Amino acid sequence: MYDDSYFPDHVIGRGKAILLRLCERIEVEQPSDLESLYALTQAATEEFNLLDREFVAAGSGIETVAREWICDEFCFVASAYGFTDADAEELTAGRDW
Repeated sequence: MYDDSYFPDHVIGRGKAILLRLCERIEVEQPSDLESLYALTQAATEEFNLLDREFVAAGSGIETVAREWICDEFCFVASAYGFTDADAEELTAGRDW
């Protein structure tokens, strides 16, 4: 997303921070099953819901390209922590983007 001028770097950076906080929470809380993981990803998804307002205020938005990127990142994080069977839709359930 940094390569696309449609997405402001400072807002992308906030999205990156959300994903890093998700990783930190996974490391601290060590979810033992998918339901526990989904609870953590839901909280991060809610942060992205709020971040969409910042994208819009900056003349951008979470649209198809951004949505796919964000969802791919959630899948990457889940897989990196051993949740290779996590459902992509469940990881970002509750999103309004």
